[in-house]
Amino acid sequence: MKRWKKIVIGVVAAGAIAAIAGPFVYKWLNPAEDKATDQIDDLFAGATTAVTAATAAPVATTSDTVDNATSATTATNVTTAATTETTTGEAVAGVDGEWATITGGTVDSFYSGYRVDEVLNGVDVTVTGRTANVTGSLTLAGTAVTAAEISVDLASIETDQDRRDTQFRDNVMNVAEFPNATFTLTSPIDLGSVPAEGVQIEVNATGDMTLRGVTKSVTFPITAGLLNGQIVAAGEIPITFADYGVTPPSLGFVTVEDAGSIEFLLTFTKA
Repeated sequence: MKRWKKIVIGVVAAGAIAAIAGPFVYKWLNPAEDKATDQIDDLFAGATTAVTAATAAPVATTSDTVDNATSATTATNVTTAATTETTTGEAVAGVDGEWATITGGTVDSFYSGYRVDEVLNGVDVTVTGRTANVTGSLTLAGTAVTAAEISVDLASIETDQDRRDTQFRDNVMNVAEFPNATFTLTSPIDLGSVPAEGVQIEVNATGDMTLRGVTKSVTFPITAGLLNGQIVAAGEIPITFADYGVTPPSLGFVTVEDAGSIEFLLTFTKA
């Protein structure tokens, strides 16, 4: 009898520990992805570091002997040639015109999606869902972005949990009827100056965003710049779900907050 009592107590205790520890394990195993604005900072910081390393290479000096002098001159010429390529801060010609989103991107460096907070079994959890199925274009004229359109395939947005994704597609966003989220720029974006390679700028964008068939005007900050001849842009758009007719799921063990954000990290190439 005592043995069975110990077994029962053990099972109950194990169940209690699992109930308490489960959410913490879930949170630890499934951390939210880094924010897009942090990722673009890393991209540009990496480019700056590479340029700095290239230009910091030692230059040989003239030697007393003819052979060494020749070698030093050759080394100097090679170093000079390497640093005449486009470097950080150099204005780039030919940026006017239309730019299109890249094709075949991955969610590691090209995506749009959402970030939202959940309460899972009493524990706060941040969830990110992302897709690389994003298409769009922007037009540059002088020092302004005069047009931009973006479309996101909602059915392809994924998190770390299939059940959450099914809920998002079928019940939250109803992708069968509203397959895409879109953004259309409604006011030109003044960049202030011609974009320079490797230099980030921060600007505000205003346009119409459509989710679930509802269109709202939104204004939000964008971090952008030219990197390796491409335009890279990142941003975050705060949204309140009720504004778009979206009801956040509440399933007992998990409750989704009534507001979140749309995130994006996009790369454009000259069309």
